[in-house]
Amino acid sequence: MIKISFPSFKYLTICICAISSLLFTISCTEEITYVPKPKGYHYIALPTASYKTLPDTFPYLFEYSSHAKLLNDSSFLADRYWLEIYYPAFEANIDISYKPITNQREFKEYVEDCFRLAQKHNIKAQAINEIISKTEKGYTSVVYELEGDVPSYLQFYVTDSVKHFLRTSLYFPTSTKGDSLAPIIDFIKKDMTYMMNTIDWNNSKDFQIKARKFKKIGRNQIQEITK
Repeated sequence: MIKISFPSFKYLTICICAISSLLFTISCTEEITYVPKPKGYHYIALPTASYKTLPDTFPYLFEYSSHAKLLNDSSFLADRYWLEIYYPAFEANIDISYKPITNQREFKEYVEDCFRLAQKHNIKAQAINEIISKTEKGYTSVVYELEGDVPSYLQFYVTDSVKHFLRTSLYFPTSTKGDSLAPIIDFIKKDMTYMMNTIDWNNSKDFQIKARKFKKIGRNQIQEITK
């Protein structure tokens, strides 16, 4: 009969410890590369989009976000029908400026001003995309989408090229990394796109009557319509 002998338990334990020690030594000699975790940002709760109609005391009409407020344009250059659409929750402004067109020389100047105002962010902007299209009501629109850490991420103008010229621009008063604002920017961009496609010109007789009344009460128009 053939007698088979098995290694002792003590011998097996020594072998296992030796192999484990060898593997541990090899693993320690390999270079360890640590990959930093991507920078995170606070979760931003966004409301459901809803809209309301601009009061008919302006020469233009559109729908704007129900989560925003109408304010007087506070700049010293503000003209009669300029205003601000302010988002209190996001501390963001959409500046609205309007110019009547009386001749083609003026129209050309307005177009050049819009291009210049968009390009002034070229130093910080990673890209400026120009999109020319027609609104749902058939008016010409030119949109400037800006990328990077810039104070204005979207600008556009809408015109009939004959009588009316309206320009808007989205601004954040504080300098913030664009990627941290991305959800808010996308939310307001959708509002502005909706607003752009609802823009029309107020040619009603009621507006002409209110416009004559407005000449007597001064520039405090926003406060009057929001009471």
